[in-house]
Amino acid sequence: MPVSTIDSTPALVVVDLQQGLLGAPTVPYPMEEVVRQTARLAKAFRAHDLPVALVTVEGGAPGRTEAGHPSGDRPAGWSDVAEGLDPQPGDIRITKHRWNAFHDTGLHAELTGRGVTQVIIAGVATSVGVEGTARGAHDHGYHVVLATDSMTDIDAAAHANSIERIFGKLGETGSVDEIIELIGRNR
Repeated sequence: MPVSTIDSTPALVVVDLQQGLLGAPTVPYPMEEVVRQTARLAKAFRAHDLPVALVTVEGGAPGRTEAGHPSGDRPAGWSDVAEGLDPQPGDIRITKHRWNAFHDTGLHAELTGRGVTQVIIAGVATSVGVEGTARGAHDHGYHVVLATDSMTDIDAAAHANSIERIFGKLGETGSVDEIIELIGRNR
């Protein structure tokens, strides 16, 4: 379902747009495009004094998987927010260790403390951090909007599956332009 409305107190949740992931070969959009689109969203949210949550990932769940786990030390700055997102002192900063930005973090408390009822989600990877966070937001009762032209993945089929089969069950979808227009209408 296309995005129908923006609540009076939405928050932008930016998932894993960080320095260490910028070189990933992504589809359908290059990482630079996703950062640019997300920066447009962040600018619109900040212009209307709406919360922006910048979520970065360090580590992962400890359980065994067939895909394995990245090992070794990451370079300095790996989990720094991607250049171009222009972090501000009032932004919510969250470090996660799982796919879902709500799992074992203070994100839900930060958002409810600000009266947030809706989250707009952007970032990477569509089928991992974005989908995991959308599931967490839905489980917490937020109205969820997924900015589909502000996310990307390393796997085209996984990206398409999330967009076409999963996101409509978790919330609404819309483009950055549509979301920015609706934010402007509500203010």
